[in-house]
Amino acid sequence: MYEVSHAVARITLSFDNGPEPSVTPHVLECLAKHEIAATFFVLGRKVSLPEGRALSEAAVAAGHRVGNHTWNHRTPLGLLDSASAMAEFEDTANALSWLSQTPPLFRPFGGAGSFGHHLLHPSVVEQLVARQYTCVLWNCVPGDFRDPDGWMERALHDVKTREWNMLVLHDLPNGAMRHLDRFLHTLRDDGHEFAQEYPDECIPIKDGRILMPLEPLLPAAD
Repeated sequence: MYEVSHAVARITLSFDNGPEPSVTPHVLECLAKHEIAATFFVLGRKVSLPEGRALSEAAVAAGHRVGNHTWNHRTPLGLLDSASAMAEFEDTANALSWLSQTPPLFRPFGGAGSFGHHLLHPSVVEQLVARQYTCVLWNCVPGDFRDPDGWMERALHDVKTREWNMLVLHDLPNGAMRHLDRFLHTLRDDGHEFAQEYPDECIPIKDGRILMPLEPLLPAAD
């Protein structure tokens, strides 16, 4: 899809599937060192724990955003029945009820960054609209969750293929984030710029307004 190489790109960083007491503090330290504001899309079952909430509160205090990334991150919403899909969203929203952030943010579970009819559920979309959520997808998933040591080189290549990257990393205890400081140094040295906002192409719903057709992301009608 992207054939032009961009010498200088804009990068928005996000971290999924945390918070993790053994990893998230290191990520926060790296981001502070490089003066980068990011977004953490957290799992409800983790942020509902005292240590998870404390880490998320620390992220917010440092200028980062926190968003709902479902409760379990096990089954895409579009493969669940309505009640189960709503529980994934609602239980996490309740775990983040302390968060006074406008707009509230949501990112669905894609499954290794894949797009398709599995991504969203009509019941959840209804709530995203009613509660004026912004839904944030992605366009750059270098796979740090499955390749803790090889993701950095892939990411450095990928960010040059588009003007604005919505980059997904993961604050998980698999060793991948030990490369984060070097990765950020390299991006800076290469002249890339950082933003906390999101590319339009990655925002199907903004402040509760549907901005693009959702049919490709919803279960196919019978």
